[in-house]
Amino acid sequence: MPLWMALCVAIGIIIGSFYTNHFAGNRLNIINSGSSRLNNLLHIIDDQYVDSVNINDLVEKALPQILAELDPHSVYISAKDVQTATDDLKGSFSGVGIEFVIRQDTIQVQNVIKNGPAEKVGILAGDKIVSIDGKPFVGKIVTDNEAKHRLKGPKNSKVRIGIRRYGSKTVKEIIVTRGDIPMRSISATYMLDSTTGYIRIKSFSEKTYAEMITALQHLNLDNAENLVIDLRDNTGGLLDVAVQMANEFLPKNKLIVYTEGRKSQRTDYRSNGKGSYQHIPLVVLINEGSASASEIFAGAMQDNDRATIVGRRSFGKGLVQQQIGFPDGSLIRLTIARYYTPSGRCIQKPFKPGENADYEQDLLARYQHGEFFSQDSIKHTGPAYHTSIGRTVYGGGGITPDIFVPEDTSDMTSYYKEAAMSGLILQYAFKYTDEHRKQLVQFKELKPLTNYLDGRNLVNDFVNYAQQNGLRKRNNLISKSRKLLEKYINSRIIYNILDEQAWIEYLNFKDPDIKAALKVFSTTGAFPKKK
Repeated sequence: MPLWMALCVAIGIIIGSFYTNHFAGNRLNIINSGSSRLNNLLHIIDDQYVDSVNINDLVEKALPQILAELDPHSVYISAKDVQTATDDLKGSFSGVGIEFVIRQDTIQVQNVIKNGPAEKVGILAGDKIVSIDGKPFVGKIVTDNEAKHRLKGPKNSKVRIGIRRYGSKTVKEIIVTRGDIPMRSISATYMLDSTTGYIRIKSFSEKTYAEMITALQHLNLDNAENLVIDLRDNTGGLLDVAVQMANEFLPKNKLIVYTEGRKSQRTDYRSNGKGSYQHIPLVVLINEGSASASEIFAGAMQDNDRATIVGRRSFGKGLVQQQIGFPDGSLIRLTIARYYTPSGRCIQKPFKPGENADYEQDLLARYQHGEFFSQDSIKHTGPAYHTSIGRTVYGGGGITPDIFVPEDTSDMTSYYKEAAMSGLILQYAFKYTDEHRKQLVQFKELKPLTNYLDGRNLVNDFVNYAQQNGLRKRNNLISKSRKLLEKYINSRIIYNILDEQAWIEYLNFKDPDIKAALKVFSTTGAFPKKK
């Protein structure tokens, strides 16, 4: 009996090897030989290289390079960066509850989250954080990632923060007990006029759908008859959340999106007919910064002729990533499928595997080509498709809006660009806020604060500040960009004193995309018609 069993095992091995080699195209052997070469290389380096080598560090550096050979969106995330990478999708994290900027190698508290841990212990906007847990935290070590790493932590854990308050030279140490900090993905909800509601969505996280329903209910109480959903510069997030949100606006059994890949069979996502906002006139705003889940939502609305899309062509990310974890806590986000809008178009813009430089420079190329300023400059790389009522739409590179709105550059000058890109405007706005905080905090609403700032002649004050910090005064250029400079300076002070919604409301005033959206409601009623 033992001899017969041994013979059966041997025959099984031979048959298995035959089928593997002949019917699987030797693929298993190829993978094994490839991985063996990698393992052998690492063993040889570890065993024979002239100097000692940290093999783990070598692998950490090699994994991103391997994934970069596939597509621009397959990425490796190290164990220490996983928490930060997943916080945005979860919609919350555990920390101290502040918004900060880094100025002159120092953390400066920009806003304190209401009812958060920092507010409860008396930390104020304008405070400078100079030490954490008894160790100085100033200088070149202060980066955005390092600051977040030190301030975030497990719920109920404690962190000792040393602050220097404006006008004081002494450092005060405050112990903060970390808590859950919500990250709101809807940054503004208000009425644009007496009949039109507005919702600004900046990401698609686990909590975005619930936030949207709450926002819609608030607008209902304000008697909103029309709706603008602003997805400009929304880089995306969770596909399922985009589907949930689109479902609210579509009648039953409408295709929202479908995904398909080499190893992933087609999966359709359809509306269930239970959405409460199937008939409200709708405009969706997009631009070149709208990507991924934003494009899923906009594409579903456009292909089903449910909304008018206004703005500029979106980013063009049509790849679906699956998150796969490793035992050490690191993970990869691997592209496993493409997603397609209801008309069948994949909006992924072209890319060459392993050549990400051109892909990353695509928006700059669009700008230089003139696409931001003229609809005729848009280059469609995919074939034409058709919506449910026969309107022509294109794939192969983002969602092209139904109504194109060019970027307004009439006040743009080289002086303004340098002032903005150097960070001088942000620095000045924070400095002005800090020095005048006692006067500014008296204003609790946007309009009175705006009126106050308009009378301060801040552009001239900024120009002097900028000159002292190396930006040469150029009177003709300053005169041309005066309104733009004033808008940027005022907006940042408003953000520092009030909140993100007030900042967005201020920027939306006279915004050309908003004007175009309101015009849609007064003409077509926001439901596209066949051309």
